[in-house]
Amino acid sequence: MGFKENLKILRTEKGLGQNALAEALNVSLKTISHWETGYTEPSITQLTQIAKFFEISLDELLED
Repeated sequence: MGFKENLKILRTEKGLGQNALAEALNVSLKTISHWETGYTEPSITQLTQIAKFFEISLDELLED
């Protein structure tokens, strides 16, 4: 697994829809969808925000 799979797992484990996560991270629904499909990837700043939101390290977020 990589970032896109980890993000989807973390989101669903928290009981969040893509829209709720988008609002929490101040990005669009389309952005979350693109991240989860691997179409695009977040910036390092966004990765840091995501890790903070889920209370995990960047390593955990990005690990295969």
